Parts: sequence; C-alpha cells; structure tokens
Amino acid sequence: MLARMPGMVASSQRAATEAGCAILAGGGNAADAAIAVAAALAVTEPNSTGLGGDAFALYYEGHTGRITSLNGSGRAPAGLTLGRLERAGVREAILPFSGDAITVPGACAAWIDLAERHGSMAMDGVLAPAIELAQDGFEVGAVTAHFWARGLDGLLRAPGGAEMTIDGRAPIAGERFRNPGLAGVLASIAEGGKGAFYGGAIARDIVDAARAAGSAMTLADLERHHSTWHEPIGAEYRGHRIWECPPNGQGMAALLALQILRGFEIADTDPMGTERLHLITEALRLAFADARRHVADPAVYAPPTGALLSESYASARRAQIDPARRIPVAAGEPPERAGTVQFCVVDASGNACSFVNSNYMGFGTCAVPPGRGFTLQNRGCNFSLEPGHPNVVAPHKRPYHTIIPGLITRADGSLYGPFGVMGGFMQPQGHVQVVLAMLDDGLEPQAALDRPRLCIEPGADGDHGELLCEEGIPEPAARGLERLGHPVRSGVGGFERAVFGRGQIIRRDESGDLLGGSDFRADGCAAGV
Repeated sequence: MLARMPGMVASSQRAATEAGCAILAGGGNAADAAIAVAAALAVTEPNSTGLGGDAFALYYEGHTGRITSLNGSGRAPAGLTLGRLERAGVREAILPFSGDAITVPGACAAWIDLAERHGSMAMDGVLAPAIELAQDGFEVGAVTAHFWARGLDGLLRAPGGAEMTIDGRAPIAGERFRNPGLAGVLASIAEGGKGAFYGGAIARDIVDAARAAGSAMTLADLERHHSTWHEPIGAEYRGHRIWECPPNGQGMAALLALQILRGFEIADTDPMGTERLHLITEALRLAFADARRHVADPAVYAPPTGALLSESYASARRAQIDPARRIPVAAGEPPERAGTVQFCVVDASGNACSFVNSNYMGFGTCAVPPGRGFTLQNRGCNFSLEPGHPNVVAPHKRPYHTIIPGLITRADGSLYGPFGVMGGFMQPQGHVQVVLAMLDDGLEPQAALDRPRLCIEPGADGDHGELLCEEGIPEPAARGLERLGHPVRSGVGGFERAVFGRGQIIRRDESGDLLGGSDFRADGCAAGV
C-alpha cells in the first residue's frame, strides 16, 4: 500500500499492525510502535513468537542516519555443558523439543532496552494494546490457526502446554482466544520492567517449566541475562547498502550471497528462469557453508567479518559457481585481516525499525510456565556438539541464531527502508530474493513479497537437502534446475508456503512517501498512519 501519511507499520497480524499504528497516532515513535507490535504478536501469534523467545532489531535514527543493532538473544544455562550432554547420550545434536534446547528468553529485555535507548513513551502505554488483546481476546487468523493445530501434539505433551489450547484443542480460524495469564505477565512488565520478568514469581515459573522439561536452567541464569548493542554489518548492492545484525545472527549469510551475486548481471536474467534460480541457489549454498563455520556467540568467537565480506573473497567464491551444474560446497578460507515474526515500522521523523521476535520452531519446546500464557523457545538445538567448533555448546553462550532483521539505505545514507523475511534458515534466502526483486527488477514491496520463492532445506549430510520451488515457479525452470543436479521439489503451495517465509517491507521514497508490503503467506497487513 502507498501512504502519503507520516508513518507505517507492516506485520503478520492485522491486530498487531493496528496496535503499532495506534502508538504512532498517539505520538509514539518507531521504537515505541515496534515494541507494541512485538507484544501484540506475542498475543496473537504465539505459535511463532512470544516472551519465551528471543529478539533482534535494527534501528535507523532519522535525524542522524545512524543504525544500531540490538541482540536480544538468550544464553545457555550455566549447567548446559558438552560433558552433561555426552553423559546423557546426546552426541549428534540437541533434540529440538528437549529441555536442553531451552535457552534464556531474551525478548523481554530486548523490548525494554530498545525503549530505553530509542523510545519516547512509558512502557505501560506501549504495552496497553497487547494487554487488552490478551485480556479481551482476539480472532485467530487462518494461517495462525493452521500452524497452531500443527503444534497441538507438542503442546499436549509438554509441561503446561495445554494452557495454550481450548480444552485440549487448537482454536479454529475466526475463533476468539483469550490469554489472561499473558495479560498478567505483560502488566507486570509494564509496571516492573525487566526485574518483573527475570526475577520473582515469573522467573520462578519459567525455571519450574524448564526444569520439568529436563533443562538445567536456574534463577541465576535468568538474573544474569542482558541484551547487547552492536555495530551492524553491511554490504553494497546495486547502489544501496544492505544492513544486517552481526553474529550470532545469520545475517552474514544474506550479505555473503549478495556479495557473490552482485558480480553477475542479474537484471538481464529471467526472474523465474533456471539461470537466475541456479545462481541464487549456488550463492546461498556457498554463503550458508561459511555462515555455519563462522556464526557463533561474538563474546566467544570473532569471525573474520571484514575478510568474509571483502570483494576479493566474494570474487573467489563467485568463481566456484558452475553455470552448468550444482557444485559441492564447503566453508572457504578467507584471507586473514583485521576482522520468526518479522515486522517493520517507519515514523513521521524518518526513524525506522526492523524487528524479529521468535520462539524458533513454532511453539518452541512447547513448555509453558504455569499460568503465564507463553511457551519457552528451543534455540539451544542450534548449538554444535563438535569440540572446538566456534558454535560448540557451552555455559552462558549464545547459539547460532536464525532470526535476522534487515534494513536498506541509499548511497547517500538516507533510508530506503526496513525489510525482512522470517522463517528459520529461510530468512537469508528470503532477504536475498526480495532484495533482488526490488533492486535488480524494480518491483514495489508488495510485488517483491508476492513473487514465488525457492528454499534450500537444511540437509542431514552437512550439505543441503531438497530445493523447494514454490507454486508459481514455472515447471520448465524447476526441471532445468533438476538437470543441473539440484534435488528439486516443485509446486509447493497451500499452507506449506510458510516454508518460504513471511516477509514485511516498508520503502521510504526520496519524497518521503511510504510504500508498504505484507506477505500474503501470513495473516497480516501494512497500514499507514
């Protein structure tokens, strides 16, 4: 949608978009509205996000052009060691729905830290729309209802999970769901800040649920949690700069792929043809190989980011791509040098926020702190169990993280807009595909989001699994990819389109007009204020 009004919000739930718009209309800025949207999504899309998960954000200051990166991811409990896992017989991977996958929830601290640095309103006003939604109820969207039902078995098996059901069943589309327990938690945060969540009764309930699931979590793990602020990382693409959060998020993967692709004449290729889709796939596979090697907790391992994002390294990786076949990939050796809801908000002052908040796999572990109305995430399953690996599991360590907000600026540093595509390891893939659609093909945000996408699935062999082609990618193109050696599954549609991510984009034209898009694969919308 086009808005000549001063502010815009795009999210995966209509009620959350409305919550953000209400804050902007009431005088709040992009940070205030982003927190309101995050909280409203925690209520209306609990199968994707919530206070039991983590958050990352990129914030653009309209008056300075400065971009800050907020890392709101949680850490492993002090008792989660490689030795503990080995003694329990866990040697290949941490199981996604086990207690060992529970890391400290970072979202609450991230919300408050964003408000303290960039916000302008008191937290009680910012959280008021979400509290009302939780207390009075909301109509469950069709996509949300489908994936809520998909998570039902896990909820019914997990400690306290039945609390997120209606008498043991998932809500159906259009049905009203109330969550008074979550309303109470949000009200406590509004009054008591981080201390109300990471200490006292709420913290004790979190620990009880985690330990009932088999976690080593303690109150001390929650009390020591803190967010961190970082300089964002970026790369040039077609006269613009693409910004991502640095590791332990996987935004590096998107930048690595774009660095490779900028050496090809992408605009001269058919957007839905075998040639372009092959180039995108191979660039992403190379990028993922490097990300898997180098993305880890920055407090423990400093990746050679400057070398990885250099043109010399991109050129070397680009040269490995064979236009006639799928290549085997492995992490490269850069030269030594000094170096899953997503939503967007832009306000009247030109401030912008790109924000991702996630439980990871749907409801995460499905474990619910008693009476609190949110599930605990399973981010810990992305730790490596390989001794010596930068991402090997260790106490107080952050794991490789999939959630990545994105932001684009023009060559002069002015705001092009916040953007993102959520969905596990699809996120860098979605970033690359919508950036190409906008900057190579000149598509407007909604058209860029509507374009059919491909998705490389993670493979059990350390390489990659199937290449999924969404319904709308021509069958001749899919068959062409198959002939090049890609293990293609084409025609993926219906609710399974969720595997291709669900994005949001707001573009700010040089005139100041805002143009927004919201992914049809979700229940949301973009709206102007």
